[in-house]
Amino acid sequence: MNPKRADFRCLHRLRVRWAEVDMQKIVFNAHYLMYFDTAMADYWRELAVPYEAAMHMLNGDLYVKKASVEYFSSARYDDQLEIGLRCGRIGNSSIIFDGAIFRGDTLLVTGELIYVFADPATQTSRPVPDALRDLLMAYESGQSMVRVETGNWATLESQASPLRQAVFVQEQGIDTTLVWDAADADAVHAILINRLGMAVASGRLVQQAPGVGRIGRMAVDRVLRGSSLGRAMLDRLVSSARSRGDKEVMLHAQRSAEGFYRRLGFVARGAPFEEAGLDHIEMVLAL
Repeated sequence: MNPKRADFRCLHRLRVRWAEVDMQKIVFNAHYLMYFDTAMADYWRELAVPYEAAMHMLNGDLYVKKASVEYFSSARYDDQLEIGLRCGRIGNSSIIFDGAIFRGDTLLVTGELIYVFADPATQTSRPVPDALRDLLMAYESGQSMVRVETGNWATLESQASPLRQAVFVQEQGIDTTLVWDAADADAVHAILINRLGMAVASGRLVQQAPGVGRIGRMAVDRVLRGSSLGRAMLDRLVSSARSRGDKEVMLHAQRSAEGFYRRLGFVARGAPFEEAGLDHIEMVLAL
């Protein structure tokens, strides 16, 4: 039985580019494997797992053993495609992913990708770790990929601090004296933990003024941005502000993230300004 779009929880979207087609504007056959490979990156993002760090923690890596493709119809230049992936079966050391490529509801291509979990140094196979097996099964059964923990700095510093270091100091070049401050001690902190126990997002809520909460230090693992993690973190901090009776929450948004906050109901207030060497704007949300 041919798969349908509804059979897949992970659907990666792309548009066919000119360089991927022949003179008849039909996609070269080899590009379909590239589409599956690109979609695999989205699959790992859906798991809320930074792939490289996760494989290092699991003391292994995944290697393609076999890839097969069956063609039903051709994709053409400028088509909008959806590439579906699902974990079909997990063996002792192998993981089989089923794939399908759709144009609308029309099935164009199916594929099967067989990966082997192996030692990265010798590339000899190893049993799939239970943690990875449980992660894949949980995702395919529709379970949540993250949990939210809130608490004080003493409780959450060990997990939130490395994420701040990676995002603000290493990636954005902000001075460490501006990343940690005395407000941490009294703030409400929140972190998102994936199913491998890795902190993938963090943030804090301080009392800016009576009835006014200020959200800050919002950090999401670089490879997982654009997923739902930032929104989940923001929702939890806004909920914490509402629970303690705040009437408004505000934040200093980096201009590159202004659109993200606007889509979640925040509005800009005042003129843009520079903070920590980056352009910001104050944004507020009435509760």
